[in-house]
Amino acid sequence: MNKFETYSKPRSWLLVLALAGLVAGCGGGGNGGSGSSATEGPAGAVSTAAGSVSLGTAGQYTILAKAGASTVPNSVVTGNVGLSPIARVGLTGWSETAAADNSDLYSTSAQVAAPGKLYAADYAEPTPTNLGTAVLNMEAAYTDAAGRTATSAATTNLGAGTLTSQTLTAGVYEWGSAVTIPTDLTFSGNATDVWILKVAGTLDMAAAKNVILSGGALPQNIFWQVSGAVTMGAGTHFEGIILGKTGITFGNLASINGRLLAQTAVVLDATTVTVPQ
Repeated sequence: MNKFETYSKPRSWLLVLALAGLVAGCGGGGNGGSGSSATEGPAGAVSTAAGSVSLGTAGQYTILAKAGASTVPNSVVTGNVGLSPIARVGLTGWSETAAADNSDLYSTSAQVAAPGKLYAADYAEPTPTNLGTAVLNMEAAYTDAAGRTATSAATTNLGAGTLTSQTLTAGVYEWGSAVTIPTDLTFSGNATDVWILKVAGTLDMAAAKNVILSGGALPQNIFWQVSGAVTMGAGTHFEGIILGKTGITFGNLASINGRLLAQTAVVLDATTVTVPQ
């Protein structure tokens, strides 16, 4: 054996071991791995700003609902869709495909961008357990937001519930009535600012209007806690995390950067739902 062979063989084995460790580390479950975790896929960004509302494991889903999630194709969802306690019968219009690994932990759909998946309460364990926890976390987030105190008189019943050409700075806003958004609505702030919007009634936005973020404001830092139904008009663009006590409905070709977390059902109509990044 020459001097070069004596030196190179141990180095070669070290390289092989290092590569094996790297491959093993990349192949695990979780959001980024290739295993069969019941919450694989792009969970997206959740708020870490001071004063934000914790979503817990509900933050692993772009859409999470208790009574159903329906779509008129073709919607486009980035992230995971979860239903509990309703079973997969509540997934309407998705044309699901069974899990490729035959695990029955999830299904997929052409309307859910890979690696996002669909989950329901009658899939194989641990999916039902994970969904049950996520729903409890969703309900806790709703309760947390509902319990916040309005920042000031200026953020209480703003516009008597009609937000016409408003620009909202960070804070806790509260309305004792329904809220309508007939025009574009702007959130102005930086990446650490938080908005919590408490709506005692319904929330409606007119067709073809936009929620606009300026100054670095982030959708994961905007929380809409709504007691009544949420209805977005056709062609509307929305931003934020909707914590709905009842249903959330998006009109034809509407879109949102955020999450739809409903304690009843979510209804989409060729809607684009993009999880915060």
